Amino acid sequence: MTLSLPRQFPDEIAALRDIALDLRWTWSHETDALWKLIDAATWQETGNPWAVLQNLRPARISELISDRVFRDELQRLSAARQAYSNAAGWFASTSGRGVLAGVAYFSMEFGLHEALPLYAGGLGILAGDFLKTASDLGVPVIGIGLLYRQGYFRQLIDAQGWQQESYPLNDAGSMPIAPACGQDGAPLEIRLRLPGRDLILRVWQAQVGRTSLLLLDSDHQLNSPGDRAITGRLYAGGDEARLLQELVLGIAGWRLVEAVAPRTEICHLNEGHAAFVVIERALAFRRRTGISFRAALWATRAGNIFTTHTPVEAGFDRFAPELVAAYARYAAGIIEDSEVSLDELLALGRANANDAKEPFNMAYLAQRGAARTIGVSQQHQAVSRRTFQPLFPHWPKLEVPVGHITNGVHVPSWDSADADRLWTAACGKERWRCAPDQLAEQIAALDDTALWSMRASGRQALTFAARRRLRRQFGVRGALPEAVDTASQVLDPDILTLGFARRFAEYKRPNLLLHDPDRLRRLLTNRSRPVQLIVAGKAHPADDAGKRMIREWILLAQETELRRNLVFLEDYDLVLAQELVQGVDVWINTPRHPWEACGTSGMKVLVNGGINLSVLDGWWEEAYEPSVGWAVGDKEPLDDATRDRRDAQVLYERLENEVIPEFYDRDVEAMPRRWLQRIRASLARLTPAYSSTRMLQEHLEKLYLPAACEYRRRSAGGAAAAAVMAAWEQRLRQGWPRLHIGEPNVMREGARWRFTVPVYRGDILPEDIRVELYAEPHANSATAAIEMQRSGPIAGSLNSELYCGVSDAARPADHYTVRVIPAFSGVNAAAELPLIAWQK
Repeated sequence: MTLSLPRQFPDEIAALRDIALDLRWTWSHETDALWKLIDAATWQETGNPWAVLQNLRPARISELISDRVFRDELQRLSAARQAYSNAAGWFASTSGRGVLAGVAYFSMEFGLHEALPLYAGGLGILAGDFLKTASDLGVPVIGIGLLYRQGYFRQLIDAQGWQQESYPLNDAGSMPIAPACGQDGAPLEIRLRLPGRDLILRVWQAQVGRTSLLLLDSDHQLNSPGDRAITGRLYAGGDEARLLQELVLGIAGWRLVEAVAPRTEICHLNEGHAAFVVIERALAFRRRTGISFRAALWATRAGNIFTTHTPVEAGFDRFAPELVAAYARYAAGIIEDSEVSLDELLALGRANANDAKEPFNMAYLAQRGAARTIGVSQQHQAVSRRTFQPLFPHWPKLEVPVGHITNGVHVPSWDSADADRLWTAACGKERWRCAPDQLAEQIAALDDTALWSMRASGRQALTFAARRRLRRQFGVRGALPEAVDTASQVLDPDILTLGFARRFAEYKRPNLLLHDPDRLRRLLTNRSRPVQLIVAGKAHPADDAGKRMIREWILLAQETELRRNLVFLEDYDLVLAQELVQGVDVWINTPRHPWEACGTSGMKVLVNGGINLSVLDGWWEEAYEPSVGWAVGDKEPLDDATRDRRDAQVLYERLENEVIPEFYDRDVEAMPRRWLQRIRASLARLTPAYSSTRMLQEHLEKLYLPAACEYRRRSAGGAAAAAVMAAWEQRLRQGWPRLHIGEPNVMREGARWRFTVPVYRGDILPEDIRVELYAEPHANSATAAIEMQRSGPIAGSLNSELYCGVSDAARPADHYTVRVIPAFSGVNAAAELPLIAWQK
């Protein structure tokens, strides 16, 4: 694949174009001084090298060409970029290049930088961090997404304090992307058949260091006006518009993968939006090999990974089955394939495969089509097991096949310049491009002066940035000049700074601090121990309750006594998020337990010496200990109103009695020693543990490498192993209703129980099943699943055997129940064939 670039530059400075189109500049700041030198005003306003180049005047280009010092610096930076791109990277140097042919990472949104605004929130930020980390570690990943011409909305706060939305056009020519071209040099296009027409999709490429992000774009001149708008807005309104986006992402997305990276082994679905890739990948495999669709699903499923982020089942995308049928038969190409049943495909998205009226659930399709499903924190794993329980009737909740890998953040994208210098001095430049094993010891050795200096500079930078934003914010509202000037007096770079920035949704409880406004006023205006609070966040355009919560903060911030200590910054985006996490002393997060799947915002303050004060949910539930931050809440079951009152009370108490006193407890050198000890502990213990370096390494070890190995095994030799698995599945589904378990006989043998049980298997072969003694966890006893052994046939009965098993008699015999599950080498029965039979 090659690139057709939209603007050419003279040979002397042609390298500028390549550097600007490589989004590595979003986290490696070695070229910042270069862009500032070229056009300081544009760089200050946009932080976007591509915008700098697009706005260059011919006269300025001539000046740069004639500047020898500039050309030498450009050559040095170009060489450094090439060295990074050509280096093997941690993954290849530790694992070898042949162990993983490629990963295609599908996501509805990607948050890399405001220069490429293709995200709405945390899901997209995670996807962007994932690609950046893959680049740093040298993991062969490509991202697959959509190019939105409007994307998500920009927030404006009007004079009355209400959120207003605008949708500025994303001009492809002003974004750091380029058209992707095929081997013949022509622009690459992907076609998707829809009822009565073909949809033509252009492909754009964003270079992300060593990785690429490929974006599908329906705004093609040969498409109808309605079809050109399919990729118009992120999360388009209406079921049909949303379905079309997800068909494009999943089906056209996989066709794109096969066009540019046909050896890809791992297909990773970041949420269920791209779940149609499960169907398209299996159908493409079937067309290539000639095997049945069911066998093709067995082969390809081994290489599919599904990450669910949704904390509640209501958050899954669902579509009317007739709507899915109307489009899928064309888009998936099964209208020409008489061997594939549309009903069979639709059944993959239903809990009850036989209920033709049940809505088609994209998360169910993703789960059924992936051999491995994970949540994004330990707590979210437990929540997701409850959520997906309908797909696994009669299976214990603890065995619902959902694992977890806790999210992490791409630290170089979130650290300040001062934090970066501090970490580099302590840990070296390569610290996030390899296993972060030694970082805790190195950072723990930092002295107090260096830590406090870093925090002071971060707080000061945030204060100045907030003032600039407020001046612009007040000016756009039409405020009087004297009111605009007051923005220059808000905040103080020397006092305790709290930050709260989230999506304004009811379950995130962004107004928990407003539960007692008078108490908050007293806290913020205390003369001896002053505190300031910066708030930011958007509400969904249709969420009136969220907009009202924003307005509450706006009105409070307008009160005369609070104007210096409380600000609401509009249009929460990546740039503002970076400013906040680099500057705040304490990050506050107040979701209602257990609705926070993970929540990565608090992870981003870690590298900058910020400390978390959060509800024990998501990542903080597993990260928290008293030496690294503060916690709010417990797991006692309470109604929402009672829970909110209790958590608000604890939040105020933590601030008043612990956070604020510790920050202002200074020694004779005016240093807050206990606070600095807490910063050091948080930096050393949590930053490496919640970095995306650790996260991606876990993906490789637990998911990608074993999945690639199994995919190769199943697909080898014309997918012979997958065909055998498909036949085994058919055999078990047909025979399972006739399988039953008799009454067990239990005898005490010293310190053991011996169980003997008859199993009547009907037409099922004995090697197709596993008989177990099962006991749920109880008191100090863990879950038990003890395999029972065949001891011989049952006299006078066909296709039946006695099975024997023993257990520790320290546990009562009535804790155990006999069960039968499918058994096949290399198959995770719970995930891929969730049949189960229990002793009556």
